[in-house]
Amino acid sequence: MKIRQPIVTVCGHVDHGKTSILDCIRDSCVQTGEAGGITQKISFTSYPTEQLKAACPLIESSGIKLNIPGFLFIDTPGHAAFTNLRKRGGSLADMAVLVIDINEGIKPQTAEVIQILKHNKTPFVIALNKIDNISGWRIPQHSAIRGTPSSEKSIGLKENIELQSQNVKQVFNERYMTIIGSLNSYGFDADLYHNIKDFTKKIALVPCSAKTKEGLPELIMMLCGLSEKYLSDKLKLGKDAKGIVLEIKKEKSINYLEAILYDGELSKKDEIAISDIKGDPIITKIRVLEEIGPLCAKFSPKDNVQASTGLRMQLIGPKRVSSGEKIDILPGMPFVVYKGDKEKIKKEFKKEISETIKTDKQGIIVKADSLGSLEALLILLKQSNIPIVKAGIGNINKTDIISAKANLDINELDAVIAGFNVDIDEEAKEIQGNTKILTEDVIYKLIENLTKFREEKAKEIEKKRLMQLTTICKLKILPQYVFRNTKPAIFGVKVEGGKLIQNLNLISNDNEEIGRVKNIQSENKGVQEATEGMEVAISIPGSNFERKISDKTHLYSNITEKQFKNFKKNKDLLSNNEIKILQEIAGIKKFSQ
Repeated sequence: MKIRQPIVTVCGHVDHGKTSILDCIRDSCVQTGEAGGITQKISFTSYPTEQLKAACPLIESSGIKLNIPGFLFIDTPGHAAFTNLRKRGGSLADMAVLVIDINEGIKPQTAEVIQILKHNKTPFVIALNKIDNISGWRIPQHSAIRGTPSSEKSIGLKENIELQSQNVKQVFNERYMTIIGSLNSYGFDADLYHNIKDFTKKIALVPCSAKTKEGLPELIMMLCGLSEKYLSDKLKLGKDAKGIVLEIKKEKSINYLEAILYDGELSKKDEIAISDIKGDPIITKIRVLEEIGPLCAKFSPKDNVQASTGLRMQLIGPKRVSSGEKIDILPGMPFVVYKGDKEKIKKEFKKEISETIKTDKQGIIVKADSLGSLEALLILLKQSNIPIVKAGIGNINKTDIISAKANLDINELDAVIAGFNVDIDEEAKEIQGNTKILTEDVIYKLIENLTKFREEKAKEIEKKRLMQLTTICKLKILPQYVFRNTKPAIFGVKVEGGKLIQNLNLISNDNEEIGRVKNIQSENKGVQEATEGMEVAISIPGSNFERKISDKTHLYSNITEKQFKNFKKNKDLLSNNEIKILQEIAGIKKFSQ
């Protein structure tokens, strides 16, 4: 029976040291080449068993017999979208390493990752990184990873923790116990790896330092032990090749697909079917097939490759089965070997895509840069109770703007487009108008902004509905501006609060009915409304300014007691000034407050 390499994703919050830990494991220097030290793209590393044993003598000394051919590590950017690499029936990753800075604990992006891992039921261990940043931490002289002199006894992680001074140990205990408490709120029991007897019931915490390499041998040992004990059935190599497109890259006008083959064997001679966003197969042949080399970022040409592995492929004219038209391939899409069984493949693709993209009858419009990103976004939006009517991959386009505008007539709350890691097409910008578009390259920020927008919009809609019944308004009479005494009375006022609208029924500050506002003029032009601070002229038919208004100082909107109670019940929708005016009206009208 052939078994494949377990796929291990390394994930966590930005700057918590994911890539640094992976660099230590594979003894490379990828991070120094990244902009600002933050991983800009997904990368994968093949780590064969021979190198694992050479790098970590703890594997053999602990008695673990390795049957797995090694690991395929996936390094991901900080946001959870990339943690959510998916295949049919679950997560692409067999296991995950969640990196948490022991000194910072669980951050928003860490929380995202935990929610995605929980949703996908992905087994994971936690690397509690940066223990060397604990003030006074004693770094061991020798480590059980690479280059320990055989004549000198190496000091293990557990032993070194015990050797720390009492105050350092107290700080360490407080910080890891805080993280255990936080994990508990997400429904996970966790403990230090050496305290756990049943790894099916508790999440293992491995304290470590990417800087000093302390704890890294124990982390590798945990991955090896858990893979051998719990993943053996899951790692049986299937016959048919199955994979996921990660990225589309361009080099000297040639497009390459970077992909992961997660099952079966693939030949350069094979024809493959790749799904589009609707689940329809795109049929293509392989011009160039390359495989990632062990512990490096270089690809080598191959005639045949076996899962699990990282690939780079150049394809020959991808075409749609139904029409034969050429089509662009999207990141995150599944692919399989094509043997002429297009209906069967189409059915499987459609099921996979429909499982991923589940929408509601009403809701917002969502766009993301890949299928994995999109699904991660949909999961987190649904956890935030935000409905989605339409979801897609790629830039925000003209059709998305039209859909958002259509939502204005259905539900203003949903008239918004949320874009993760995408741009806005020029054609869409031309017709955008007042359409609300929110874009971010970190999911939790996007959801935060979207939640805030919806809360503010909901208040605005409710206030608009409230104000349709009547409007709160306070006007100061400007006696120096009397343009007509009667038929109708036309005079100047200053809006001291609320909003003045046509047909508003007014009372005076001594509760005398004055009449309805027929017209409003600002700078010799008729207007529909006037807001706080504006000075305008108003006309009131049936009122005589000199007899009825000249001795007054202020005018107010005339509201009923029922309307007053309704406003009072919804005072969270009113400004402080509007609440003050409402109280003044209640005093004038002698309503019970």
